Amino acid sequence: MRVENDILIPELARLLNEGKEVRFTPSGVSMRPFIEGDRDSVILAPLTRAPRVGDILLAKAQTEPQRTLYVLHRLVRIEKISDAETRLVLQGDGNLSGEEYCSPADVIGLVKRIESPSGRRKPLTRGRIWRALHPIRSFLLKIYRHTILKCFCK
Repeated sequence: MRVENDILIPELARLLNEGKEVRFTPSGVSMRPFIEGDRDSVILAPLTRAPRVGDILLAKAQTEPQRTLYVLHRLVRIEKISDAETRLVLQGDGNLSGEEYCSPADVIGLVKRIESPSGRRKPLTRGRIWRALHPIRSFLLKIYRHTILKCFCK
């Protein structure tokens, strides 16, 4: 059953604010190959420390041009705007361009675990190697879509 983000996200935020962990199945393909939308589950935990580059975060973010949306993307950069202000820069692992921006206060939760439908835990990689492969990611994603997905998602 698909639940609209306007209903789902506030409920996830409420549970996380109570200190609970929550499991949900995200949709979309922006986190391929690490999270397969509408298939894999993520376990979110409250963010109890400062976000670190490589974390996968659920956040209320802004895109350019100004558009607000909820994203489950990897933190790729932390920018210091002023002594009092920090901006988090997010990007989906499957996105070759485009970034989203938020403040630390806009972070709703941190992905603690990723699980396949069989319950197998997927490695919670910090994505350093994947980010370093940015120049050839489009090629790697094409191979993933046309081989691995066709074999395992039938």
